[in-house]
Formats: sequence, C-alpha cells, structure tokens
Amino acid sequence: MPLQQQRPTGKGANQEAVRRHNLGTLLGHVHRDSDVSRADLTHRMGLNRSTIAALVGELERLGVVAQSTPRGDRQGAGRPSLHVRPGEREVCVIAVELRVESIELARIGLGGAVHGRRSVPVEVGASPVQVADQVARAAADLLDDVPTDTLLVGMGVGMPGIVSTEDGRIHYAPNLAWSDVAFSELVQERLGGEVPVVIGNDANLGVLAEHARGVARGMSDVVYLSGDVGVGGGLITRGRSLLGTVGYAGEVGHMRISVGGRACRCGNRGCWETEIGAVAVADALGSPSHDIARLVTLLETVDTPSPALREVGRMLGVGITNLINIFDPQVVILGGLLSALYPAVRADVDAEVQHGTLDADDRRTQVLLPGLGRDSVLVGAGELAFGAMMSDPLLVVAAAEQAVQRVRVAAV
Repeated sequence: MPLQQQRPTGKGANQEAVRRHNLGTLLGHVHRDSDVSRADLTHRMGLNRSTIAALVGELERLGVVAQSTPRGDRQGAGRPSLHVRPGEREVCVIAVELRVESIELARIGLGGAVHGRRSVPVEVGASPVQVADQVARAAADLLDDVPTDTLLVGMGVGMPGIVSTEDGRIHYAPNLAWSDVAFSELVQERLGGEVPVVIGNDANLGVLAEHARGVARGMSDVVYLSGDVGVGGGLITRGRSLLGTVGYAGEVGHMRISVGGRACRCGNRGCWETEIGAVAVADALGSPSHDIARLVTLLETVDTPSPALREVGRMLGVGITNLINIFDPQVVILGGLLSALYPAVRADVDAEVQHGTLDADDRRTQVLLPGLGRDSVLVGAGELAFGAMMSDPLLVVAAAEQAVQRVRVAAV
C-alpha cells in the first residue's frame, strides 16, 4: 500500500515538525520505489510542486537522493517531470537474521539494494553473548570495503521468538533457549555504541518485507508464515501490523493442533510446529539430519510424496485453514522451509484448505510462495533498521555523520 502522509496535529505541531515529517515521507516513497517522479510525489503527498521541489532539494543536499530526467518521459506539452532516486552517497543498514543454525547478514542500501552478504554458522545452544560477538564480527567484515563517507544508519535484527513491544527485549525464544535477553544492547556495545540496533520477530519482519517489496505489495490483509525449526506468523490486517499487547501475536507455531502430540520446546505438546517444522519434515523424509539446507534439497527432489510427508502436508493445510478462518487474509505466504515443503505436498495442503475453509467456493485467499525467496526476513530487518530515517532523515543523517567523524578521529 502507498505510504500515506500524516501530518502532526495538536498544539505542539509546528512548521519544523511538519517539514521534517514531510522529508521523511518523501524519502520513504523514494526508498520504497527506488525511482519516483516529482509529479507523482506531488499527487501522493497532496503538496504543491514548489514544496515538493524544496523538499527534494533539501534531501539532495544531504546526498541521500538525486534527480534526473528519464529519456522519453514526456507529460503533456510541458517539460518532463524530474525523477527522484537514491543518491550517489551510500546510505546503508546492516540486516541480520538469526536462525537456529546460522546467522545471515546483508548490507542493504537506500532503495533496497543488497550490496553484500555474509553467512555464519551457529552452534546449537550458543549463548546471546556468543551470538552477539559473531554478529559484530560479521558486520565489521561486511563494512570492510565501503567508501569512507558511507552513512551506516542502523542495524535491524530478525529472530525466531517473542520480542517485547514495550522495550525491544527478547522475551522468549524457545528454539534458541533464550529468555529475557537485551540482545540489541549486546550487539550495540560491540559496535562501539555508535550504531542504533533494533530487533523484531522474524515472521513480523517477513510480512513487512513481503508487504513492502514482495508478493503482498498493495494488499491490506496478509499472513506470512516463517518456518524452519519452529514456525511463526506475521500478520497485517487492514494495512497495519498486528503485534498484540506485548508482542505475542503471531505465535501460530504454538497453536495446539494435535491433542497428545509431540513434545514442543515451549513445554506443551501437539503444537503446530511439531507437526510441520524441521524435525517433522526430516522424520517424514527419513533424514537423520535436521539441517535446513539439506531438507530443502531433499524436498526439491520429491516427485511422489510418501504417506508420512503427505501427513505433514495435511497438517500444514489444517493450520492454514485455521488462520484463514480467523483472519480472512488475501494471501497466506509460506516462508523458510515451508516454501520448499509446499510444492512437494501442494495437493494435500490445498485439499485440506478447500475442505476446512468456511465458504470455500467464495474465498479468494491464495497460498503463495514469497516473492523475496529466503530473503524475506533479512529484507524486513533492513526495513526495520531504516524506519528511523524515514521518520526524521535530518536527525538520523546528522547522527550517522557524527559517528563517522568519531570513528575517523579514533582511527587517527
């Protein structure tokens, strides 16, 4: 859905606050679309052409956007509308996805371009301190070859667990065996305290990315399932993220779906993720390894699924049916290992959804694979890290420039 302008209201609103807000809104459009005409910005933001020109000029002086006249872009008899795109100066964030078996990192620039990647294996049972050390080292490696005037404006981290909406702490991550961890602070300390670090649940970031840049772009009601060892859900309803009171919304992997079923790491039995997660898939494939990459490879070779794998597919369909009946989404997107599982058992999943969904013949809910592939959570982490800049680019750029200067002085 397009970004909407929401001007500050109330007695505290002033021209400076409005200007900063409009700068952030405009930059958000450029970041989301990578290339947008000033005429389009005028229409989207409801401002006059001279105001848009002034806002673009201010961002251009910061070096974060640039203007150009695309060839063949004619609008009526007048001059063609200038287009606005990310500037030549590199403005970037570090995006991090914590998985049970690995850490995935990427340097993402304004406009969503991925400039570099790293993947680091993680030992099962690694402590938050050990993982924070690995994240900091890998992030430093990613920044080794960037230009000296690059602005690193933040780091976003996606992880499989409950992240408190009140203070950003990891409240509970059963598949990592972590609880009550201030992980963002651990990482920020290792980065010298100069880079803001924000953290979010992996499925919430997956749905954010698919809504902004993937198959759910322009949709208002979306369910995204992030499935590897565990299963989490990211929810968008009426265009807004559904996080819950303290961050528990979307823990669909712990929906109890099989009475007396397998024991789950959360302490209950019969949770959905015990029926469709990596362990269940490995058992159905007869694989002694729960390694996600290996399971994906095995699933890609499935021609005729075994009865055991078909049962995993049926249970996937049962859970999807519940989510469709509860949330009435336009799409259910299957991320992580589920994106490899679904093609192998599509008939069983679709049959269960057709059988169990209310008013199935009139339903328009689609079950889709992610438009961003395995990168949905990583891209979402990048979007999260860019959030502050889209709120107040002047403040964030000034802070990033000061951090660069302090680093240079320290280096001398």
